[in-house]
Amino acid sequence: MLTDDCDGELCLTSCGSPSGKVAMVDINPCASQPCQLHKGQSYGVNVTFHSAVESQTSTAVVHGVIAGVPIPFPIPMEDGCKSGIQCPIQKQQYYHYVTALPVKTEYPAIKLVVEWELRDDNKQDLFCIKFPVQIVS
Repeated sequence: MLTDDCDGELCLTSCGSPSGKVAMVDINPCASQPCQLHKGQSYGVNVTFHSAVESQTSTAVVHGVIAGVPIPFPIPMEDGCKSGIQCPIQKQQYYHYVTALPVKTEYPAIKLVVEWELRDDNKQDLFCIKFPVQIVS
């Protein structure tokens, strides 16, 4: 669930999206704050968003923000059109983006913020969310 206050819910914040609006976010499994991501595991990321624009493409861009510095975080499928979204994206429609967040064993055990963007064909955000995680062994 997307919320800007953290009242016992997962604290997911929107980082602004000129081309769309987030309706719902589910990180699975993630029962507490920050999300405990175990090395060698994969986590489901499901985002429902409303598009304000038309777009032929959608591209995911993920960063791990450590001490305020965004570091590119590779994901297996950057093409949103192959992640549950039927492209081309139409204006004023809801879409369900479904993908995985793999946590490699070589990642350090650290607390960070994940920033996840899905961009349209003009490189504007269809959605942008941030959520705190802790990578654990």
